[in-house]
Amino acid sequence: MISLAGKSALITGGSRGIGAASVRLFAQAGADVVFSYHKNRTAAEKVQQEARKHGTRIECFKADLSRDAEAKKLVEFAKERLGRLDILVANAGIWNVEDIGIEKMSEREWDEMIRVNLKSIYSTVHYAVAWMIAQKSGRIIAISSTAGQRGESMHSHYAASKGAIISFVKGLSTELAQYNILVNCVAPGWVDTEMSQPVLKTKAGLKFAMSAIPLGRVGTAEEIAGAILFLASDLSTFITGEVLNVNGGAVLCG
Repeated sequence: MISLAGKSALITGGSRGIGAASVRLFAQAGADVVFSYHKNRTAAEKVQQEARKHGTRIECFKADLSRDAEAKKLVEFAKERLGRLDILVANAGIWNVEDIGIEKMSEREWDEMIRVNLKSIYSTVHYAVAWMIAQKSGRIIAISSTAGQRGESMHSHYAASKGAIISFVKGLSTELAQYNILVNCVAPGWVDTEMSQPVLKTKAGLKFAMSAIPLGRVGTAEEIAGAILFLASDLSTFITGEVLNVNGGAVLCG
Protein backbone atom coordinates (compact mmCIF):
# COMPACT_ATOMS: atom_id res chain seq x y z
CA MET A 1 0.00 0.00 0.00
CA ILE A 2 2.85 2.41 0.70
CA SER A 3 4.46 4.07 -2.30
CA LEU A 4 7.07 6.81 -2.34
CA ALA A 5 7.28 6.83 -6.14
CA GLY A 6 8.39 10.25 -7.34
CA LYS A 7 9.59 11.27 -3.86
CA SER A 8 13.11 12.26 -2.88
CA ALA A 9 14.57 11.54 0.56
CA LEU A 10 17.69 12.42 2.53
CA ILE A 11 18.60 9.87 5.23
CA THR A 12 21.48 10.51 7.61
CA GLY A 13 23.56 7.68 9.06
CA GLY A 14 22.58 5.34 6.25
CA SER A 15 25.51 2.94 6.15
CA ARG A 16 24.39 0.71 9.03
CA GLY A 17 21.56 -0.26 11.35
CA ILE A 18 18.28 1.62 11.22
CA GLY A 19 19.60 4.06 8.63
CA ALA A 20 20.66 1.32 6.22
CA ALA A 21 17.35 -0.50 6.65
CA SER A 22 15.55 2.77 5.91
CA VAL A 23 17.56 3.37 2.74
CA ARG A 24 16.69 -0.09 1.45
CA LEU A 25 13.01 0.18 2.41
CA PHE A 26 12.59 3.67 0.94
CA ALA A 27 14.17 2.47 -2.31
CA GLN A 28 11.82 -0.52 -2.35
CA ALA A 29 8.91 1.92 -1.93
CA GLY A 30 10.10 3.85 -5.00
CA ALA A 31 11.96 6.83 -3.51
CA ASP A 32 15.17 8.39 -4.77
CA VAL A 33 17.56 8.59 -1.81
CA VAL A 34 20.72 10.40 -0.81
CA PHE A 35 22.19 9.07 2.43
CA SER A 36 25.15 10.08 4.52
CA TYR A 37 27.82 7.98 6.17
CA HIS A 38 30.61 9.02 8.49
CA LYS A 39 33.56 6.62 8.10
CA ASN A 40 32.76 3.24 6.55
CA ARG A 41 32.68 3.80 2.79
CA THR A 42 32.66 0.05 2.09
CA ALA A 43 29.48 -0.42 4.12
CA ALA A 44 27.90 2.63 2.48
CA GLU A 45 28.65 1.37 -1.01
CA LYS A 46 27.17 -2.03 -0.13
CA VAL A 47 23.92 -0.39 1.02
CA GLN A 48 23.94 1.73 -2.13
CA GLN A 49 24.27 -1.33 -4.37
CA GLU A 50 21.53 -3.21 -2.51
CA ALA A 51 19.10 -0.28 -2.69
CA ARG A 52 19.78 0.40 -6.37
CA LYS A 53 18.36 -3.02 -7.24
CA HIS A 54 14.92 -1.44 -6.92
CA GLY A 55 15.63 0.90 -9.83
CA THR A 56 15.65 4.27 -8.07
CA ARG A 57 18.47 6.78 -7.71
CA ILE A 58 20.60 6.07 -4.64
CA GLU A 59 23.63 8.19 -3.74
CA CYS A 60 25.87 8.19 -0.67
CA PHE A 61 27.89 11.10 0.72
CA LYS A 62 30.61 11.15 3.39
CA ALA A 63 29.91 13.70 6.12
CA ASP A 64 30.64 14.32 9.79
CA LEU A 65 27.30 15.90 10.65
CA SER A 66 28.52 17.17 14.00
CA ARG A 67 30.22 19.83 11.87
CA ASP A 68 27.81 22.44 10.57
CA ALA A 69 29.73 22.99 7.33
CA GLU A 70 29.53 19.30 6.44
CA ALA A 71 25.77 19.19 7.10
CA LYS A 72 25.46 22.10 4.67
CA LYS A 73 27.53 20.24 2.06
CA LEU A 74 25.35 17.14 2.48
CA VAL A 75 22.14 19.07 1.88
CA GLU A 76 23.67 20.86 -1.12
CA PHE A 77 24.73 17.49 -2.55
CA ALA A 78 21.20 16.14 -2.08
CA LYS A 79 19.74 19.21 -3.77
CA GLU A 80 22.10 18.80 -6.72
CA ARG A 81 21.44 15.08 -7.16
CA LEU A 82 17.73 14.89 -6.34
CA GLY A 83 16.37 18.23 -7.55
CA ARG A 84 13.89 18.41 -4.64
CA LEU A 85 13.60 17.18 -1.08
CA ASP A 86 10.36 15.66 0.16
CA ILE A 87 11.61 13.70 3.19
CA LEU A 88 14.40 14.13 5.71
CA VAL A 89 15.19 11.24 8.07
CA ALA A 90 17.55 12.53 10.78
CA ASN A 91 18.95 9.26 12.07
CA ALA A 92 22.72 9.67 12.56
CA GLY A 93 23.85 9.27 16.16
CA ILE A 94 26.10 7.52 18.65
CA TRP A 95 25.77 5.62 21.94
CA ASN A 96 28.49 4.63 24.38
CA VAL A 97 28.44 1.09 25.71
CA GLU A 98 30.44 1.92 28.84
CA ASP A 99 28.56 3.06 31.94
CA ILE A 100 29.59 6.59 32.93
CA GLY A 101 28.37 8.13 36.16
CA ILE A 102 27.79 11.86 36.01
CA GLU A 103 30.57 12.49 38.54
CA LYS A 104 33.05 10.82 36.18
CA MET A 105 31.65 12.09 32.88
CA SER A 106 34.10 14.48 31.26
CA GLU A 107 33.19 17.68 29.46
CA ARG A 108 34.56 16.13 26.28
CA GLU A 109 32.26 13.11 26.60
CA TRP A 110 29.22 15.30 27.25
CA ASP A 111 30.02 17.68 24.38
CA GLU A 112 30.65 14.88 21.89
CA MET A 113 27.31 13.22 22.64
CA ILE A 114 25.33 16.46 22.32
CA ARG A 115 27.25 17.51 19.21
CA VAL A 116 26.78 14.24 17.35
CA ASN A 117 23.25 13.35 18.47
CA LEU A 118 21.60 16.77 18.72
CA LYS A 119 23.59 19.42 16.89
CA SER A 120 23.77 17.20 13.80
CA ILE A 121 19.97 17.12 13.64
CA TYR A 122 19.73 20.89 14.10
CA SER A 123 22.29 21.49 11.33
CA THR A 124 20.71 19.09 8.85
CA VAL A 125 17.20 20.42 9.47
CA HIS A 126 18.46 24.01 9.37
CA TYR A 127 19.79 23.64 5.83
CA ALA A 128 17.10 21.28 4.51
CA VAL A 129 14.02 23.06 5.79
CA ALA A 130 14.47 26.17 3.64
CA TRP A 131 14.07 23.92 0.64
CA MET A 132 10.86 22.41 2.06
CA ILE A 133 9.46 25.85 2.94
CA ALA A 134 9.96 26.95 -0.67
CA GLN A 135 8.14 23.80 -1.84
CA LYS A 136 5.43 24.32 0.81
CA SER A 137 5.62 20.64 1.69
CA GLY A 138 7.86 18.13 3.39
CA ARG A 139 8.35 15.47 6.03
CA ILE A 140 10.96 15.51 8.77
CA ILE A 141 11.40 12.35 10.85
CA ALA A 142 13.93 12.42 13.68
CA ILE A 143 15.10 9.31 15.51
CA SER A 144 15.05 9.52 19.30
CA SER A 145 15.03 6.62 21.78
CA THR A 146 13.19 5.20 24.78
CA ALA A 147 16.11 6.71 26.72
CA GLY A 148 14.83 10.14 25.72
CA GLN A 149 11.49 9.35 27.35
CA ARG A 150 12.42 7.58 30.59
CA GLY A 151 16.07 8.64 30.98
CA GLU A 152 18.95 6.19 31.20
CA SER A 153 21.06 5.68 34.30
CA MET A 154 24.81 5.90 33.67
CA HIS A 155 24.12 7.21 30.16
CA SER A 156 22.57 10.54 31.13
CA HIS A 157 24.23 12.47 28.28
CA TYR A 158 22.74 10.06 25.72
CA ALA A 159 19.29 10.32 27.33
CA ALA A 160 19.56 14.12 27.41
CA SER A 161 20.40 14.27 23.70
CA LYS A 162 17.51 11.99 22.77
CA GLY A 163 15.04 13.80 25.04
CA ALA A 164 16.03 17.09 23.44
CA ILE A 165 15.26 15.63 20.01
CA ILE A 166 11.67 14.99 21.13
CA SER A 167 11.26 18.60 22.30
CA PHE A 168 12.89 19.86 19.10
CA VAL A 169 10.40 17.87 17.03
CA LYS A 170 7.42 19.16 18.99
CA GLY A 171 8.56 22.76 18.60
CA LEU A 172 9.19 22.40 14.88
CA SER A 173 5.85 20.67 14.28
CA THR A 174 3.87 23.78 15.15
CA GLU A 175 6.41 26.19 13.66
CA LEU A 176 6.42 24.49 10.27
CA ALA A 177 2.78 23.39 10.00
CA GLN A 178 1.93 26.55 8.05
CA TYR A 179 4.19 25.29 5.25
CA ASN A 180 2.60 21.81 5.17
CA ILE A 181 5.76 20.33 6.67
CA LEU A 182 5.03 17.45 9.04
CA VAL A 183 7.59 16.81 11.78
CA ASN A 184 7.54 13.59 13.77
CA CYS A 185 9.77 11.35 15.81
CA VAL A 186 10.39 7.61 16.06
CA ALA A 187 11.58 6.33 19.45
CA PRO A 188 13.05 2.81 19.25
CA GLY A 189 13.83 0.60 22.20
CA TRP A 190 16.49 -2.13 22.05
CA VAL A 191 17.25 -2.96 18.41
CA ASP A 192 19.59 -5.61 17.05
CA THR A 193 22.09 -3.34 15.28
CA GLU A 194 25.85 -2.95 15.19
CA MET A 195 25.64 -0.13 17.74
CA SER A 196 23.91 -2.32 20.36
CA GLN A 197 25.89 -5.50 19.68
CA PRO A 198 28.41 -4.96 22.50
CA VAL A 199 25.48 -5.47 24.92
CA LEU A 200 23.27 -7.89 23.01
CA LYS A 201 26.04 -10.34 22.08
CA THR A 202 26.58 -11.26 25.73
CA LYS A 203 24.18 -13.58 27.56
CA ALA A 204 23.88 -11.17 30.50
CA GLY A 205 23.38 -8.17 28.25
CA LEU A 206 20.70 -9.83 26.16
CA LYS A 207 18.89 -11.00 29.30
CA PHE A 208 19.01 -7.46 30.68
CA ALA A 209 17.64 -5.95 27.47
CA MET A 210 14.83 -8.46 27.06
CA SER A 211 13.78 -8.35 30.72
CA ALA A 212 11.94 -5.07 30.19
CA ILE A 213 10.31 -5.98 26.85
CA PRO A 214 6.86 -7.62 27.11
CA LEU A 215 7.18 -9.09 23.60
CA GLY A 216 10.23 -11.00 24.84
CA ARG A 217 12.70 -10.02 22.13
CA VAL A 218 14.63 -7.06 20.79
CA GLY A 219 13.53 -5.30 17.62
CA THR A 220 15.07 -5.43 14.16
CA ALA A 221 16.32 -2.47 12.14
CA GLU A 222 13.68 -3.27 9.53
CA GLU A 223 10.90 -2.94 12.12
CA ILE A 224 12.07 0.57 12.98
CA ALA A 225 12.46 1.45 9.30
CA GLY A 226 8.84 0.40 8.75
CA ALA A 227 7.65 3.00 11.26
CA ILE A 228 9.82 5.64 9.60
CA LEU A 229 8.39 4.72 6.20
CA PHE A 230 4.84 5.04 7.55
CA LEU A 231 5.52 8.59 8.76
CA ALA A 232 7.00 9.46 5.37
CA SER A 233 4.01 8.08 3.47
CA ASP A 234 0.56 9.33 2.50
CA LEU A 235 -0.90 7.22 5.32
CA SER A 236 0.25 9.83 7.86
CA THR A 237 -0.90 13.12 6.32
CA PHE A 238 -2.67 14.27 9.54
CA ILE A 239 0.11 13.37 11.99
CA THR A 240 2.63 15.94 13.23
CA GLY A 241 4.46 16.56 16.49
CA GLU A 242 4.09 12.92 17.52
CA VAL A 243 6.45 10.32 18.97
CA LEU A 244 5.92 6.88 17.46
CA ASN A 245 7.16 4.32 19.99
CA VAL A 246 8.61 1.12 18.52
CA ASN A 247 9.86 -0.76 21.56
CA GLY A 248 7.93 -4.02 22.04
CA GLY A 249 5.97 -2.51 24.91
CA ALA A 250 9.02 -1.61 27.00
CA VAL A 251 8.02 2.02 27.54
CA LEU A 252 4.31 2.81 27.52
CA CYS A 253 3.80 6.52 27.02
CA GLY A 254 1.85 8.78 24.67
